[in-house]
Amino acid sequence: MAADEKAKAKTEQATGKVKQAAGSALGNERLEAKGHADEAKGHARQAKEDIKDELKGKGKDERP
Repeated sequence: MAADEKAKAKTEQATGKVKQAAGSALGNERLEAKGHADEAKGHARQAKEDIKDELKGKGKDERP
């Protein structure tokens, strides 16, 4: 399940970047702001998963 959550995090980050770029290109501030929010949500989800890994003893140095 952790891999699924990590994939969701990356997807949210990528979606956010696309929305930001589209909003910027179109001059749509609302879309650009939504992109920032989606990207931040993805970063938060990723941080949560990293913390869970650390607590389980699977630090970045120990990952395969």
